[in-house]
Amino acid sequence: MYDVIVAGGSISGLLAAREIAKNGHSVLVLEEGFEVGSPEHCGGLVSKNALKELGIVPSQKTFDSEIECAKIFSPNGKEITINSEKQKIIVINRRELDKQAARQAKDSGAEISVKTSFQEKIDNGVRTSNGFIECKYLVDCRGVSRLANKDRDGILLTAQYEVYADWIKKGQVEVYFDQEKYPEFFAWVIPSGNGVGKIGVSGKGINTTEKIDEFLKSKGAFSTIRKIFAPIWIKGPVKNFIENDTIIVGDAAGQAKPTTAGGIFSCGMAGIFAGKAISEALETEDPSALTHYEKKWKDRFGKEFEKQNLARKVLAR
Repeated sequence: MYDVIVAGGSISGLLAAREIAKNGHSVLVLEEGFEVGSPEHCGGLVSKNALKELGIVPSQKTFDSEIECAKIFSPNGKEITINSEKQKIIVINRRELDKQAARQAKDSGAEISVKTSFQEKIDNGVRTSNGFIECKYLVDCRGVSRLANKDRDGILLTAQYEVYADWIKKGQVEVYFDQEKYPEFFAWVIPSGNGVGKIGVSGKGINTTEKIDEFLKSKGAFSTIRKIFAPIWIKGPVKNFIENDTIIVGDAAGQAKPTTAGGIFSCGMAGIFAGKAISEALETEDPSALTHYEKKWKDRFGKEFEKQNLARKVLAR
């Protein structure tokens, strides 16, 4: 019997588990993969201040490089450069970041079980691939897959390769807009260091494999060392974050940015807000305390996400 089961070992689920366990409540994190942090399909861009607010100081393994600028390219080759030194943007190894969050959760008293998949929520607990487990609350952090069956319109497929290439410049992000090649999204280059980085494409109704191969060939010589194909959600937060005794957090709640699908900070803070609200509900035995999570997240990110949704509509046209 646990106070809380967390379905999904993402940054949001692990930070929720950390906050719940830190307050003395029993919590079990279920991760269906063979390890926390895999597969890593995140670009890994985040500010130092955001990580500080999440309570994570990047370790040597987690930190990849600092970003100095972003170059934005139009279809005809015109470009603008945005200096990002003041924002203190860094590239992190997302796999290692999640492991850091997992260690924090464990040190706070949470348990983590890999190769264990959540199947369904039933009375007084959850059914998993390892049998039935009793709990009072379920935190659903299963990611975009939870949304895929509800609204296919909000889903875009992506391809992101990790490559070695001399044309990848350390400290310089590149974004390529072309509404014929990448409808409603773009292609990107995110450097992990000099000559190594993550190259990705996404767009509505495109063949991502064809488009990323085409993009890479246009850039020059390269060697691919890793390929990841994953869906992203671009429609913003779902209407309700709480369904009875289930609390929906992170990508599962649509809390990634509508413009870039980045969600380390917004999803991570959701985990913290949810963890604190669940702890309050357990301590007071008052389920209405769960609503504090939704209110805090919307107060913090609601207006920003509304503006980004408007920007996305403009981009789509």
